[in-house]
Amino acid sequence: MDSTKAILESISDGVFTVDPQWKITSFNRAAEEITGVSREEAVGRECSEVFRSSMCETACALRESMSTGKQIRCQTGYIVDSEGERIPVSVSTAVLFDENGKILGGAETFRDLSEIESLQDQLQDRYKVGDLVSRSLAMQKVFQLIPAVASSPTTVLIQGETGTGKEVLARGIHTSGSRRDEPFVAVNCGALPDNLLESELFGYRKGAFTGAASNREGRFVAAGGGTVFLDEIGDVSSAMQVKLLRVLQEKTVTPLGSNEPVPVEARIICATNRDLAALVKSGEFRQDLFYRINVVRLDIPPLRERPEDIPQLLDVLLKKHSFAQRVDVKSYDPQILPLLMGYSWPGNVRELENFVERAIVFSRGNLVSFRDLPNEILPGKGDYSSVVGTLRSAKADTEKQMILQALENNGFNRTAAAEELGVHKTTLYRRVKALGIPLPEPDGRSKNATKGS
Repeated sequence: MDSTKAILESISDGVFTVDPQWKITSFNRAAEEITGVSREEAVGRECSEVFRSSMCETACALRESMSTGKQIRCQTGYIVDSEGERIPVSVSTAVLFDENGKILGGAETFRDLSEIESLQDQLQDRYKVGDLVSRSLAMQKVFQLIPAVASSPTTVLIQGETGTGKEVLARGIHTSGSRRDEPFVAVNCGALPDNLLESELFGYRKGAFTGAASNREGRFVAAGGGTVFLDEIGDVSSAMQVKLLRVLQEKTVTPLGSNEPVPVEARIICATNRDLAALVKSGEFRQDLFYRINVVRLDIPPLRERPEDIPQLLDVLLKKHSFAQRVDVKSYDPQILPLLMGYSWPGNVRELENFVERAIVFSRGNLVSFRDLPNEILPGKGDYSSVVGTLRSAKADTEKQMILQALENNGFNRTAAAEELGVHKTTLYRRVKALGIPLPEPDGRSKNATKGS
């Protein structure tokens, strides 16, 4: 074995080479270990057959290198190993020339990022419950309650605007507790008239009404010892409120066409985008039912009140939909982030997710940029020439809002606020002065808060 081959065999990165017809001509030991494919199986086959990479069809770094003659460094994507597992990788490529400058083929090194991705996931766990992610102080307070709530059979009420992730939070509670292996049954109470909602929830017996050709169990029974999620509970009629109250009080349901109550074991989580306390005062919602479901209340703030969550949500949603659409993971032009964080997102996380999914479909190349922003986000009603002129202002406003929020969260203690923002205390002080952020005047009570050290 010559020295070059010895070096290639000793490194931890996978290395392979191809000829101009994309046939693999060499395959080192690390490549065998990462892919689970032996050298004998790989050599002589087209690289796309061996790697089944997310980059092969649309963003092949090796193809770009061989067509342009330029090296590609640290492009991320994933390959599928011999057992069908998705392996995140970082690839670098180069062209191979002979002594006369003729192209012999290409070389690619790839590094397994599974361990790094796993560590990142562990670090992110403190900022997520199920599929719901957030770094905001308000949501962190909600997350801290989840372990106790999940381990209890207590009825939970989740309140928040449409699109904030109420069902996602409910699923997170379900999967965090002992009921995780039982069914999670979701019912949109606002989407069904009373007669259909009653039959869906309580079930019916054969002959109970025209078309009832056989017995059918309702959602409460179907959930077993799991969770029934009653979404838009604020939209149910007064008559249905009485029947739901009976379920909560007696832990039984009576199917339509039957007089025999059936016991239910499922825990109940309710959600609404309406102010139930105000509905109680106006007489639209029963007070006794409100007290039954309002044992533990979790409030999800709208996205406009937690802009610090937008970067993390953008990253999570980008990975989710890139994988679902089987395309290479894209990235965002850093210059558009202030505009995305400065937008009010009236549709909340649901609107943000729709934006990301659309951007993946229509963006050119691997970068989501200005041209992919909908007109309602762009300044000047979609006039691209006005973007640059307002970008600095949008960025400054967003930064000011984030700094103010961090200062308020920490009682204007600059050291604590800097730690929350992930910057040095002196950097925070410079930005406070540059942005003209007012701080409380130091006095006997707030000296430590304003001087924070």
